[in-house]
Amino acid sequence: MAVFRPFRAYRPKVEFAAQVAAKPYDVLNSDEAREEAMGHPLSFLHVGKPEIDLDPSISLYDPLVYEKGKENLWKLINDGILFQDERPYFYVYSQTMDGRTQYGLVGCASVDDYWNDVIKKHEKTRKDKEEDRSNHVRVTNAHTGPIFLTYRDNDSINQIVDEVIQNKPENEFVASDGITHKTWVIKDAGLIQQINKVFAGIDYLYVADGHHRSAAAAIVGRERQFANPNHTGEEEYNFFLAVLFPASHLKIMDYNRVVKDLNGLTKEEFFDKVQELASVEMISSQFKPVKKGEIGLYMDNQWYKITLNDVLLSNPDPVESLDVAILQNKILAPILGIEDPRTSKRIDFVGGIRGLGELERIVNSGGMKLAFSMFPTSVDELMKIADSGKIMPPKSTWFEPKLRDGLFIHFLD
Repeated sequence: MAVFRPFRAYRPKVEFAAQVAAKPYDVLNSDEAREEAMGHPLSFLHVGKPEIDLDPSISLYDPLVYEKGKENLWKLINDGILFQDERPYFYVYSQTMDGRTQYGLVGCASVDDYWNDVIKKHEKTRKDKEEDRSNHVRVTNAHTGPIFLTYRDNDSINQIVDEVIQNKPENEFVASDGITHKTWVIKDAGLIQQINKVFAGIDYLYVADGHHRSAAAAIVGRERQFANPNHTGEEEYNFFLAVLFPASHLKIMDYNRVVKDLNGLTKEEFFDKVQELASVEMISSQFKPVKKGEIGLYMDNQWYKITLNDVLLSNPDPVESLDVAILQNKILAPILGIEDPRTSKRIDFVGGIRGLGELERIVNSGGMKLAFSMFPTSVDELMKIADSGKIMPPKSTWFEPKLRDGLFIHFLD
């Protein structure tokens, strides 16, 4: 059963919340983060991506980077921008994008639940990224960005959240990208106890977004457990910052692919091979798949609609039947020679939030030869794969809107 408990968050004062809140560290590269934080000294990018305050030549993994993150975090605290709640609370965090709102509960999930697979994962993590985030946690002694978890809808939790949001939010602001963010504090002891009790009856939580952050929190938490001769299991390092959203609130966007070349094939040879497993139709405008089994292809200023055959789609394996898996296993690997998309330099990934125009721009610029637009993976597919103990292909899901860093911080002691 899942553990989810309140905590004494460090939070920005109301008048600073909009200035502090920042996109997650892995959404922007260093140059983009440096530009976005320019002229915004309170932006939490100075904590999550502290290399932006150092010489651009420095390695992202240099110890000075993590020390700078710690320094910047404590400056926000010492300058009175952030404060800590007097007692452990739960919080509600909502985001509204394109007229759709998702409501999440903010609290702390369990490191032991992560290791025992009560918290289920669906992606592999990379050791270098694990170590990067682990070092960030070790040096700052804090979880500075929440892990995005989901769970199957629960009426009791929905009712509690509905009750809380009838009150005026403590924070409400519209970010520069047009997304509205609101937060509420749950101080009522009865509601806190009820939330604890309900989650104690929920079998599993699922990592939606933040596999490297959750792995880092679990790694550092276990290190602290082993290093503490008086370990009880109640120390703060046994828990990590998370926002839990019911599955019905979530929206997964397409995660598209761009490929550098045709692997030595002519266009005609490439299409001949693709047509052995799918129909290919020329389209007069941009093509965004509207159902499972459809893939868009852009090449030489022309869009095509690829419709996968029923045999491929009827595979009972929850991973092998994913559109992104079929593309990888039947087209990218055997036809285009991209055996490992995690390491290949001939493929890149473009989040659906950037739109099909970004795919056209990349291909038309000459940097890539062709682009594939995908139908999004569903939350149900994600859960089925996690329940089966299997792993999705890389870059299978793109969640929007992204959680903002800096609205809640959890210290390890």
